[in-house]
Amino acid sequence: MSDSTVHAIAGAGGGIISMALTYPLITISSRLQVQKDKSSNEAYQSGLDAVKKIIAKEGISGLYSGLDSALFGISLTNYCYYYFYEFTKGIINKAHMSTIESMSAGAVAGAATVLITNPIWVINTRISTRNINARSMGTLETAAQMIKEGGFRSFWQGVMPALVLVANPIIQYTVFEKFKARIAKSRSLSSFDFFLLGAISKLAATGITYPYIVVKSRMQLKQSDDAKERYTSIMDGFRKIIKYEGFSGLYKGISSKIVQSILTASFLFMAQASLVVYVARLLVNLGLRAKNTQKRI
Repeated sequence: MSDSTVHAIAGAGGGIISMALTYPLITISSRLQVQKDKSSNEAYQSGLDAVKKIIAKEGISGLYSGLDSALFGISLTNYCYYYFYEFTKGIINKAHMSTIESMSAGAVAGAATVLITNPIWVINTRISTRNINARSMGTLETAAQMIKEGGFRSFWQGVMPALVLVANPIIQYTVFEKFKARIAKSRSLSSFDFFLLGAISKLAATGITYPYIVVKSRMQLKQSDDAKERYTSIMDGFRKIIKYEGFSGLYKGISSKIVQSILTASFLFMAQASLVVYVARLLVNLGLRAKNTQKRI
């Protein structure tokens, strides 16, 4: 198997580990992002308030609502991203890519990943943000309901802001690669270096792209018949959020999202860097990869 496949499998494993460790923060940030009215008694006033209310009304399991679809989604997302990213790097065929080349590799990988995995994240958003009074439904039942109500096209709701958000991993991986290359010139990178670089790169990416994340999350929900609540495009989403909620509406849930994103990226980069060696060794032992394969890992 190619280096791209090795990185992809390791990325999928790293994604599962990081997602499992940080999922409650994802639930909290998702619910805060889609919440449009904070005046009701059931509304979440902050991340901590969300935790208290979710546990009080849904139990601890409420913090893990939609975890099964999220784990499947992150494994497929990371597999696709790492595969296409490493594949594109292989075509460029340079040990150290320029900033433009790194961003180009990230753009190709990000766009391919979004188009393949968007249905999974639409389902996950619907499950994790479902009204607490609504009947609990699993992944397959939620998918069936979406098809019944909106047809197969409902699986690609929010795909345009998701494609715009390809800028997030482009920024993330470009920052990561640049700092990694700089450190590698003087010494070998440790697991803590990968953890720290993951945090720094994700902080930069999330801080810049967060308003698009809010719009994407809302567009992935079932769209209301109320024109005020329905977003017909990215710019329409921005316009209505600013009009009815102010600029602060574009940053709802950002504190918990940044914490979650940083931790997820840190655990991901640390786990992926460790797993890639073991995956390559396992594939060799299984006879699926040649022992003398030239590696870039």
